[in-house]
Amino acid sequence: MNILAKLLVRDRNGAAAAEMALVIPLLVVIMFGSVELGNYFMNEHSLVKAVRDGARFAARQSFANYTACTGSPGGAVVADTQNIVMNGYLSGGTSLTPNISAADIKVTTSCALTAGDQDMLGIYRGRATGAQIVTVTATVNYRAVLGGLGFDALGLHLNAESQATVAGI
Repeated sequence: MNILAKLLVRDRNGAAAAEMALVIPLLVVIMFGSVELGNYFMNEHSLVKAVRDGARFAARQSFANYTACTGSPGGAVVADTQNIVMNGYLSGGTSLTPNISAADIKVTTSCALTAGDQDMLGIYRGRATGAQIVTVTATVNYRAVLGGLGFDALGLHLNAESQATVAGI
């Protein structure tokens, strides 16, 4: 082996650049993946809070809107609850969760005659259906924040559900 070849083999110039070229793709994937994961959890938290607020709102509507033990409540309870979940207000506002629509939000009702071993008393006394329970459920397709860079949502959904007992206020 000639002397020039021996010098080239021992030369360490550019080793750091070569190593960085090998590591950069992994670092970029970790960085963008962290951004996407953080966005997913932020949207999930936003939806859970919105659904909880919607159930709380629906539970404070009049007993007159809750005559049946199955199905949806009457009056404007469903539409108003959907607006609360989507925008945080009865009307107007901006969407709290990306990609959400009224079709993604379900408002249903059920009844409970007892709580554990105890009969329903208090505001539920004399109601043949017992305590009315409203359930708000939302399933929203997740929209990736970095979708244009190849981080596709791959059919992920944001899911939230909350129940509240109707107070009839």
